Amino acid sequence: MGGGFLFPLILKNSWRNRRRTVLTILSIGASLCILGILMVFYYVFYVAEATGDQALRLVVRNRVSLANPMPVSYRQQIAQIPGVQEVTVLQWFGGTYKDSRDPANFFARFAAEPDRLFTIYPEYRLPDEQKKAFRQERQACILGRKIADRHGLKLGDRITLVGDIFSVKLELVLRGIYESERDNENLFFHFDYLNESLGGRGLKDTAFTFVVRCRTLEDVPRVGKVIDDTFRNSTQQTKTETEKAFEVSFLSFLGNVKAFLMAISAAVTFTILFVSANTMAMSVRERIREVGILKTVGFTPGRILGIIVGESIVVALMGGILGVLLAAGLCYLIRQGPSTFADVNRFRLQPVVIAGCMLSAVFIGLVSSLWPALSASRKSIVEALRYND
Repeated sequence: MGGGFLFPLILKNSWRNRRRTVLTILSIGASLCILGILMVFYYVFYVAEATGDQALRLVVRNRVSLANPMPVSYRQQIAQIPGVQEVTVLQWFGGTYKDSRDPANFFARFAAEPDRLFTIYPEYRLPDEQKKAFRQERQACILGRKIADRHGLKLGDRITLVGDIFSVKLELVLRGIYESERDNENLFFHFDYLNESLGGRGLKDTAFTFVVRCRTLEDVPRVGKVIDDTFRNSTQQTKTETEKAFEVSFLSFLGNVKAFLMAISAAVTFTILFVSANTMAMSVRERIREVGILKTVGFTPGRILGIIVGESIVVALMGGILGVLLAAGLCYLIRQGPSTFADVNRFRLQPVVIAGCMLSAVFIGLVSSLWPALSASRKSIVEALRYND
C-alpha cells in the first residue's frame, strides 16, 4: 500500500463530512486572507527593497520634527555638497480639494520647483510640451494619471485648493498628467506661487522637506552625513535619511506598526490553529472504530497516522488557496482606492507572501491533527473496536 494508493483515500476522506469540510475551509481561508494582507503590509514597508531611483534619493527634514520648518536657503548650501546631483524643496501643502469628507478627494499635494522636479524624479513621465507648460506658468500644476482618471480631470481644467497648514487659497491650472509605475497619486505645483501667496506670514521662505538626488549609490551615505554635519550648529538642525527610511519613519507616527502587524499575525494563526484542532479532534473521535477496522486489514499505525494528518493538511491547503485568492482580491481593491499614508500600487501578493500563506496552511493542518492522529493510531484493535463515543 504505497503513497499512490493512500492519496485517493486521503482525498476522499477529506470530503466525507462535506458541511464540516466546507466550513473548515472557509474559516481557514478567511484567517489566511487576513494573514496574507498583514504579510503584504509587512513586506511593502519593511522587506521590499528601494527601486533604483528611490535608492539615490535622500529626504532632509528638521531634526526635531517633521512639523518644524527650515529656511529655504538651506537648498543652496545642500546643492554645493560634492556628490549631490540636484536638490529641490518639496513642501507638503495638504489643504482641501472640493469636499474633505470624501476620501477620494484626499491625495498628496506638494509645492515643488519645476526646473528641478524631473531630475529628482525621472520616473515621472509626461510629454515635453506638458513639462514646458508646467515650468512656464506660475499657477500651473501636474497630476498623477490615477488621480486625473478618478476625478475625470483633463488638461486645462482649474483646480482650487484651500489651505489648512497654509492659510491661502490656490487657483491652479492642470498643465500636465504624468505616468509612473508607483507614486502616481500626487499633485505638484510651483513653490514660488505658494511662497508669494503667503505674503508676510510666518511660513514664508521656509520648507518642511528637501529632496536630494545623489550622483551614485556610493555617495548616498556620505552626502547624508555631510548635510547633517553642515547644519549641526544651526538653529534648525537637520535629519537626513533615505527615501525608504523616511517612509518607514513616517509610518512610525502611527505607533509601533511592525510589532502590531506581528502580534495580529500571531493571534490570527493561534486562533485558527485552535479552530482547526477542535475540528480534527471531532473528526477523529467519530472514526476510532474505523481505525480498528483498518488495522484488522493490515494498516500499520504509521499509515493510519499519515491518512489522518494528510486529510487535515489537504483541507488546510484548500483553505490556504482560498485565502490567497481572497487576499489577492483585497489587494486589488486596495490598489483601486486612494493612497493615504502609502503608495497603494505596491500592495500586491509577492511570491514570498504566497509561500508564507501556504506554509502556514501546512503548519496549521499538521499541528492541529498530530495529537488526535497519534492518539487514534496507537489504540489497539480491540480498544478501537470497543470504542463508543
